[in-house]
Amino acid sequence: MKKEWSGTLRKWKSDIEAMGIIICFYLILEIVLGITCPIKFMTGISDAGCGMSRAWMCVLRLDFEGAFYYHPLWMLPVPAVPVFIVREKLPKRVYQMLVAAFIAAFIIVYLYRMFFMPDQDIVVFRPWEGFIWRTVQFFSGFLK
Repeated sequence: MKKEWSGTLRKWKSDIEAMGIIICFYLILEIVLGITCPIKFMTGISDAGCGMSRAWMCVLRLDFEGAFYYHPLWMLPVPAVPVFIVREKLPKRVYQMLVAAFIAAFIIVYLYRMFFMPDQDIVVFRPWEGFIWRTVQFFSGFLK
């Protein structure tokens, strides 16, 4: 029993450390460099989670309409966290199906926002605004 408990604590510790590193990385990017989304900054293309941070900021202000505007799946992390925490206790097939459902929901909403809501400015496809595109354009000017 004691061995099992220490193994669980070790797993939680590594999960918490990983989340801490990711949070610190994003804080440094945003506070020091002003980059709110590294994927969008690099590519000019939004990712499936684009708007999630702004949605949760709206939730903290009790602005649920704003939260749905920024990301309609803002509430999905609430059930996802407990599923992640108890993943070892769940049957493998159930866990895989839940993860697949979470991913499918994000992809469906992402594609809908990308193709059927062209006037919104949250999910965008603007590769010419990305760092990679601008860097290639900059160096291609030297090759002419």
